[in-house]
Parts: sequence; C-alpha cells; structure tokens
Amino acid sequence: MARRTSSMMVVAAAVCLALAGPVVSAGAVEQGAVAPPVAVPPVAAPPVADRAEGAARMAALRAVTDAGAAAAIAEVRGGGGVWRAGTGVADLATGAPVRVDGRFRAGSITKVLTATTVLQLVGEGRLGLDDPIGRHLPGVVPDGGRITVRQLLNHSSGLWDPTNEAGGLFPHTTDPAVIRDWLDQGGLTRSITPAQVVAASVAHAPNFPPGAKFSYSNVNYTLLGMIIERVTGHGYAQEITARILRPLGMTGTYFPGAATDVRGPHAHGYWTLAEGPAPEDRKDRDVTVESVTWANSAGELISTLADLNRFEQALVGGRLLSPQLMRQMTTTIPVEIDGKPSALAYGLGLARLELSCGPVYGHDGGMPGFSSQLWSSGSRQVAMSVTSRGDEAQAVRQLAAQGGFLEEAFCGNHRGGGDARPMLR
Repeated sequence: MARRTSSMMVVAAAVCLALAGPVVSAGAVEQGAVAPPVAVPPVAAPPVADRAEGAARMAALRAVTDAGAAAAIAEVRGGGGVWRAGTGVADLATGAPVRVDGRFRAGSITKVLTATTVLQLVGEGRLGLDDPIGRHLPGVVPDGGRITVRQLLNHSSGLWDPTNEAGGLFPHTTDPAVIRDWLDQGGLTRSITPAQVVAASVAHAPNFPPGAKFSYSNVNYTLLGMIIERVTGHGYAQEITARILRPLGMTGTYFPGAATDVRGPHAHGYWTLAEGPAPEDRKDRDVTVESVTWANSAGELISTLADLNRFEQALVGGRLLSPQLMRQMTTTIPVEIDGKPSALAYGLGLARLELSCGPVYGHDGGMPGFSSQLWSSGSRQVAMSVTSRGDEAQAVRQLAAQGGFLEEAFCGNHRGGGDARPMLR
C-alpha cells in the first residue's frame, strides 16, 4: 500500500523512490498464509561457475515472498549474461505461478523516461533546464516565473503533491469499511486528468520557495509531461514511445491511458483489508484493474523486466543522452530523512543510491498493488517487480527484502533477507 511522500525512510542499504498511489491504508492487522513460493526457472541459466551466486540471489528473492508478498520477479543483466527468476503466485485465486516475462505497473520508473525525453529536448535546443516553467505553461502555476524545468526534474520546486497528501485527491484513512466503500464506488477506476492534478496542487500553498530543498512531488512530472506536449505538439506518451520505446524495441511496454487493465500475462495486485482481528476477517482485495490517469507522465507506464533493463542499459550506456546531459542527469541533491542525511540523492529524474559496494543509479515505483525497482551500476542492471500485500509492518518488511535483493544482486554479500527498509512515499 502506498504511503505519503513525507513519511520516507531510508535504513541501511536501500531506498525506494516510489510514486505513491491513493494513500488510503489497507488497515490489515496481520496477513494470512501466503501460497508457497514457486521458483520460476531462469530464462537463461547462469554459467556453472555462477550457480552459487544464482542460489544466493534466489534466496534473496524468496525473502520478499517470505515477508508476505504474493509474488516477486527479478532480472539481473550484466557480465555477458542474464539471470531471471520469480517466486510466489500471479493470482491468489488460481495459485498460478508468477511469470518472469509478465507485465506490471512500473509506477515512478516512468519518471526516468519522462526526464530522458525532457533532456533530449534540451539537447535539441527546444527547451532549457533553467527556463521558468511559466514560459512554456503560462498561467498554469501561480509561481511559474520562479520555478524552473530543472527544479521540476529534481523535485525542488516546492509544489504540494495532491496525490500523496491528506486533503488531496485520495482519502487518507485506516478504516477498512471506508476503504471498501471507496473501492466499491469506483475510487480506483475514476479518471483524473493532468489538469486536475495540477489544479489540486496549486490550490494549496507550496511547501517551500522554489529551489530551497528536495521534496518528492508527483505534480512536478505531471507538469513536465505538459511541457513535453507544449514544446513538441505531441502528447508525452506519443513522444516517449517515438523516442525511446520503439528505437529500443521495448515491445512489452506501453502507456495505458484511460484503459484500466493490464494487457497480456501479468501478476495481480492486492490490498489486504482487515474487518477484524482474526485471520478469517482479513481479505485480499484484487486491485489490478485501476485507472492510472492521475499518475500520467509521473507514473502510468506498464512494462516488463527485460524492457526496463534494456532501457536502463541504453541510458547509462550513452545511447539516449550525450555525456554532457548525462552529467546533468546524475548531478544530485541530497535527500534528508527527518532532517538527517540518507543513502539517497536525487538528480534529474535519476536517483543515486549508496549500497555497501558503491553507488547505483535508477528509480523505483509504487502503484496500488505493485512495487518495482530499476537500478544500474553501469556494468549491471537490475529490474524487479513485487506484488505486495498485508499491513504496514509487512509492507515495510517486504520493502526491506527488496533492498536486500538489491544488495545481493549488486554486491553479492546479502545472502537473502535483510534489514533495509526503503520507503519514500
């Protein structure tokens, strides 16, 4: 279940920069039994010399479902080979094993593609990083003459986030009856336009003056999508598809727009609702069918492990941006947690995460029912998708296990499970 941006936590070796979804709480007291983990054989088996490494990765991946997630899939690419595996079930009703080639909602990983497109426009001289956004979107944001494109990209605009904060577009509650009624009335399937997201944001006072500090806000990337459309004459989805998806052959990736389903094989996403303290009082509500119009250029992407790693490999390998623009993208500002330094810093749509063996660059994403990771060390790329369920404590443990998998995949010293508790919601 998504949480508020201001409640981010970074502990030990991992940080999630997730696009938070509707911020109602699942309210579960304790999760019921999860179907036994089902290991999906890797598409490309690791070399014999790497079998121990593969076993350690598998143990780290199983730690995610051991923590209560319905399923977890991951792909590690690098060193001339590809390792893929999965654990858990795609559908709690049928018990079908999760597929490593399935699609999933990638959430805020969308931001990396949006930022890459914006930086390409900068490289073409059609946009400037220090342009005031009022130049491209006159009258849309009251302080648009002081907020720059760069400040949208690195979340230093100060704009209030109506997709995460109380009093915004979604209810803040821990009452399962209220959540159930909201879902029954179509709360997750109603359409919300980018203009409505921006209007809800600017109706609220900003959090701080532009450029003062970092504060994650989805409306920043909603505005960037609007700027892409204004500069190119094409919608952000059309422009990203033409510039990135098609050239890279990302055939499993698409922008759903108003469609509420996920095409092709995919794992189901769940919220766990607790109507009482007993196990039989808990229900896993299937929330796979949902509108992500509110997420727009900040997080609506649907993708696959292989496609995301292909994109990340092309980005860090210099195929999409010039060295000068990559330096801009990876120039970061610190992310503080409760006023204290963290393992995370944020660039222009690309975050830097300090692991025990050094930094990796990427992003993560969170949508109702789905959590994803995409990171690169330069020579290695790691993509991951998790369908979580359970109460808040279980969600934290599942995020911790995701952090543990990143440690194992990049550093090789985790050996399954861990104490990292990544969250930026």
